[in-house]
Amino acid sequence: MTTLGAAFPGAAELLGNYWNIIYEFIFELYVFYAMLSFGLTRRRYFAVRVVVGLAVMAAVGLGAMAAYHAIGGTVWGRVLIYFLLFVLSVAHFRLCYAENIWVTLFCCDMAYAAQNLVYKVFLTLWCALLGVGFRPQEWQYKLIYYAFFAAAAVAMYFVLARRTKKYILRRSQDARTIIISLVILAVTVILCSAEDVTFASLSVGQENVFDSPLLYILRQTGNLFSVACCVIVLAYLSGVLEKRDLEQELQYINYNIAQMKQQYEISRDTIEQINVKCHDMRHRVRAMLGTQDAEEVEEELERAVRIYDANIRTGNKTLDVILTEKSLLCEKRGITLSCMADGEKLSFMREDDLYCLFGNIIDNAAEAVAHLSDDEKRVINLTCGARGDMVLIEEENYYEGDLTFDDGLPQTTKSDKMYHGYGVRSIRLIARRYGGEATMSADGGIFSLKVLLPSGNKRRIRKKLTE
Repeated sequence: MTTLGAAFPGAAELLGNYWNIIYEFIFELYVFYAMLSFGLTRRRYFAVRVVVGLAVMAAVGLGAMAAYHAIGGTVWGRVLIYFLLFVLSVAHFRLCYAENIWVTLFCCDMAYAAQNLVYKVFLTLWCALLGVGFRPQEWQYKLIYYAFFAAAAVAMYFVLARRTKKYILRRSQDARTIIISLVILAVTVILCSAEDVTFASLSVGQENVFDSPLLYILRQTGNLFSVACCVIVLAYLSGVLEKRDLEQELQYINYNIAQMKQQYEISRDTIEQINVKCHDMRHRVRAMLGTQDAEEVEEELERAVRIYDANIRTGNKTLDVILTEKSLLCEKRGITLSCMADGEKLSFMREDDLYCLFGNIIDNAAEAVAHLSDDEKRVINLTCGARGDMVLIEEENYYEGDLTFDDGLPQTTKSDKMYHGYGVRSIRLIARRYGGEATMSADGGIFSLKVLLPSGNKRRIRKKLTE
């Protein structure tokens, strides 16, 4: 029976190179993709997209390996192969996840740096063993490498992926940071490819075995340089992301303080409004009792205490207070707040987050409808309830004029953009804090907002927020 190598000269070598270089690279890269993409929004038919994409990558990789084999393994040939596979994997990532381009590039950039770091650390240790006379068989190399990669992948998960996951889910990536890290990584890949090809040609008998101590030193210097570059990329990405997150938290805290001050003013006005109503009711009762007109007394009393109809009960005391106060404020401004909410479903949220979330939703809607000339359109519709394993908050209101969006958020027309503009951003920030998402749209004079939150276990979510 004729073997593949005898029937097609060079085919066995080609498939061997394909397995050792392309397959291992793709497998290792996708291990880190899986770590960093956990929790991102998947597209429909996710499993089908993954399988089809991997099949395409395997086919393109085999074709690239054939080209690499044909052109003799030059430096730029290897660079182009890795560049092609990386670009293709980025496209595959976009095909599978419904995330913006910067989230995609961040995950792919970090995964590529992590894969290259693990490989170069191993290569550094391996060259050190070869330098002291260790000469393993091919199967021994494979066994040692796969065991090292498995251990390194677990370590990278706890040191890197787990630490940065919450920042990735908040979608706060910076374009400038990602571009700089991609440039550093591209330079690293070019230098690594040049180093690998050059020292492979200088090897004696076995790759990375040299007859000169100077070549060992140069090889290890290149390996350590690559390790340093990958560490810089990973530290830079995670460090900048943490800094941006802290800046957002500081903005959020400042805005929260401003909201609390506003809440004090609203509460004071509400109490004064109630006192005025009660004082008015007391005098009306005295005057009407003298007329002995029971029907008139009943009607006037109903009108006088109508303010208390604004009291809303949702099953969540914090939400009850927020909605009641906002309802009173809307009534004062001639706005109808229609609310149907199951507050018990939001028991996992912190009180300050709950206040800021619903406070901003209602305040933004009230600001939009307050200036409408048609009284029938001065209405805010707000609902909150369970949708499977999620909690869905929906709000709709009319608006006039042109509404522009930037990054999915409506742009404020107020001069105080620092705080008024942060109102809608804080809605999305709070949603992402709990692993959810906020989407906003405008069509036909109606503004719509949806906040989708994973309900989960209260204790588990609170623990996650403190990590």
